[in-house]
Amino acid sequence: MSLSLRIKEKAAELGFCKTGIVPASELETEGSLFFRWLQDGFHGKMAWLQREPEKRVEPKLIFPDARSVIVLAMNYYTPHGHKDSPSVGKISRYSWGDDYHDVLRERLRELLEWVKAEHPGADGKLCVDTTPVLEKAWAVRAGIGWLGKHTNVITTTHGSWVFLGEIILNLELEYDTETIEDHCGSCTACIDSCPTNAIIEPYVVDSRKCISYATIELRDETLPAEIAANQNGWLYGCDICQDVCPWNRFEKPADEPRFEPRNNETSLSLEAVTDMSHNEYVERFRGSAMKRTKLSGLKRNALALTGQRKPKSF
Repeated sequence: MSLSLRIKEKAAELGFCKTGIVPASELETEGSLFFRWLQDGFHGKMAWLQREPEKRVEPKLIFPDARSVIVLAMNYYTPHGHKDSPSVGKISRYSWGDDYHDVLRERLRELLEWVKAEHPGADGKLCVDTTPVLEKAWAVRAGIGWLGKHTNVITTTHGSWVFLGEIILNLELEYDTETIEDHCGSCTACIDSCPTNAIIEPYVVDSRKCISYATIELRDETLPAEIAANQNGWLYGCDICQDVCPWNRFEKPADEPRFEPRNNETSLSLEAVTDMSHNEYVERFRGSAMKRTKLSGLKRNALALTGQRKPKSF
């Protein structure tokens, strides 16, 4: 059995639902689209996306010995819903459990160490979201799925509820050559359902209009008025475009228990958030992706949901 096939078998043992392996070549077409997106200002105030953007399209600038890119997907769907109450704020599904960065990095490290044991001289770079790579572009190129009109990668087996990670490797491997054709067709469910019209055209999201961007990445003291007016109960992130996607009828419960909701909570009491002390925040969100927005951001979001756009104090 080839090393590529054995890597895929090992990846499945480690909990990855899909693996694709492709040459570590420059993402020319994908890079052009990304650069145009930046030029149009659709990244909002995420200034880090503008820093050394060439690294995102050329893997050798991240790992000079790059020969191959192993692209992996991990299912994170858990079969729970949100409370339907104005007294609580909804949390995006990806952050219900433990921080996916930690879970994926742990599994990627195990896979890389296994490759090193199988092939002395092997070395690689682990990438989980924070590394400057175009993860979705690599996933499409590796046949993991296709890029949906909401700009999330959609798989035929698990829908769009997957986390992505990569290992840039210094070995030549057998490569996947088949990609998944775009199955969105004429469907516009995600575009039609976005309350802020953030999907300005198929496959293009203006972050400045996106609830997820505003409630997670934006550091302004108050939410933009058009976001606050259409927040739809979201305290942290937003899953509307994925919730309405017909392909998510193929969702399957994840095998990873760390993706289960912490404290069985998929929503949080708005009063509890606005009254939360720093120590309570640190304890509640230790090891959670929700620490991304900081306590000030969570309180801002909660106050916007209660109609108080100006926070009293952080």
